[in-house]
Amino acid sequence: MKINRRNFLKTTVFTSLYFAGFGVNSFANSSKKKNLVVIMLRGGMDGLCAMPIKGDEGFEKLRSKINLDKTLPLTTDFDLHPALDDFKRLWDQNLASAVHATSIPYTGRSHFDGQNLMESGGRIPYEIKTGWLGRGMKLANLTGEGLALSLPMPLLIRGVPMNDNYYPVKGIIPKTEIIDIINDAYKEYGEDHLSTTLEIIKKREFKSYSSRENHSLAMNAGEKLSKANGPRVAVFEVDGFDTHAAQGSTNGAHADCLREFDNILKGLKQTMDKEAFNNTLIVTLTEFGRTIKQNSSNGTEHGYGTAVLMAGGLVKKAQVYSDWPGLKRKEMFEGRDLNSTIDARSIYASAMSTVFELDFKRIQKDVFWGEDLQNLSDKLFKTV
Repeated sequence: MKINRRNFLKTTVFTSLYFAGFGVNSFANSSKKKNLVVIMLRGGMDGLCAMPIKGDEGFEKLRSKINLDKTLPLTTDFDLHPALDDFKRLWDQNLASAVHATSIPYTGRSHFDGQNLMESGGRIPYEIKTGWLGRGMKLANLTGEGLALSLPMPLLIRGVPMNDNYYPVKGIIPKTEIIDIINDAYKEYGEDHLSTTLEIIKKREFKSYSSRENHSLAMNAGEKLSKANGPRVAVFEVDGFDTHAAQGSTNGAHADCLREFDNILKGLKQTMDKEAFNNTLIVTLTEFGRTIKQNSSNGTEHGYGTAVLMAGGLVKKAQVYSDWPGLKRKEMFEGRDLNSTIDARSIYASAMSTVFELDFKRIQKDVFWGEDLQNLSDKLFKTV
């Protein structure tokens, strides 16, 4: 039977974990290996559900059917969704924080365009063919071999040579004849790089955990990130945040998605040794937030401002960093959304500056084309 690339992609089960920066043993300015983990929350994570504002009666009325009936205490201004109990445990140890009222500079409300821009870091959808993380890795000379086989590679980490990705099915290396079929199928599209990827697969020693769920994937990632010659970058994907109907409150669809994110934090913390976790930074990435007002289906529509959740030993302290815009109608974006007062790319540029030990201005110039970004490194992260 002839298998082409389209059929292969349609019938293969893909996973949500990608590694990069393998085999790189030299670090910019220190002997410590630092790791960056990006968790993409696809669908538009509702920052006001994950981290609701306290004591705003107007907000509570706009969400009368999806208000949280139970929260975890966080600060004088914000609470935390109860699904994020591992995030809260890290918070209590000064190992987690957040930036609220932030977003990428995109207001078009399209998942396709928004997810392209959150990964590319650009302003015009589909104009940029590489990702901000891939460009940052290239700037940091993180061009060692990655791990392979989850296709296609996310746009986020494209742009750096030999940056492959994988998570194996139950730790089994594909049979040679299957690899040959896949390789032949890709030749039709001139994707010669796949043959290099497949050679990497053949040489890897795989270890399987109990399942392919995010917690198990995170345990795998934590073990590999802890190794001196292991990856320096891991990227997860969590889908399902597009809760137009039956979003739920303490429990429900959005809570389930937040719990998946929390399970990643739990798995990483469980298998990373203390030194590795102390030299790791975890950040979230989503295309936009959701409307402040619930809709007639007890869900929310595509919005603008949201929250970026962060964890790991490189977080400066437990804090909600925000230039809070307010939730009165005149303070909302287009009269309906939480406004964004901080360009989320400032967070990601600062994160790469911290982990890759690169000057922020170099990242600003070479990764984000000289865009007007804030250097938040000292405010959000441990820079020494």
